[in-house]
Amino acid sequence: MTSSDLTVFRDGAFRPDPWVVLPAGEAPAADEPSVVGKAQFLADRESLLAHNGPLGLLIEAGEDLDGIEADLGRFSLIALNFPKYTDGRAYSTAAMLRGRHGYAGELRAVGDVLRDQIPFMIRCGVDSFEVTHEPTRRALAAGQVRGVSVAYQPAAASEAAPVPTRPWLRLSAR
Repeated sequence: MTSSDLTVFRDGAFRPDPWVVLPAGEAPAADEPSVVGKAQFLADRESLLAHNGPLGLLIEAGEDLDGIEADLGRFSLIALNFPKYTDGRAYSTAAMLRGRHGYAGELRAVGDVLRDQIPFMIRCGVDSFEVTHEPTRRALAAGQVRGVSVAYQPAAASEAAPVPTRPWLRLSAR
């Protein structure tokens, strides 16, 4: 396995990806960790939930969570597609999955994942990244991705609002 085969960054290192993204309509192989799209899951919910291996869900940018809220805890992985650098719709989905729905499994950013986005993805609750952009890969491998030092809103990744966030809520009533 070469370093270019290791595209998933999680827990501080690039790791092999055991997940197989299934084309629409294809059934998962027995015990294989498989990722399906939302439409496929809704169309074939019962047989997919009966799958013996881990099940993952791919949510495209702009797709809502309608119809799958009750099943979110059954997915070991939810992959959020960031189709291009300027498309931020998946940030909102990540924050809703962690904050509103309490999703505790692996939340992965896929698509156009670049170095400058990663700190903001982490704040929204993303904990793994599929990275093919070579400069971003080098920066991650070298530990050169910084965090967010000033924030105006609490993050999905933390339980308490950090000190620099929302100072007007800490003011005493007048």
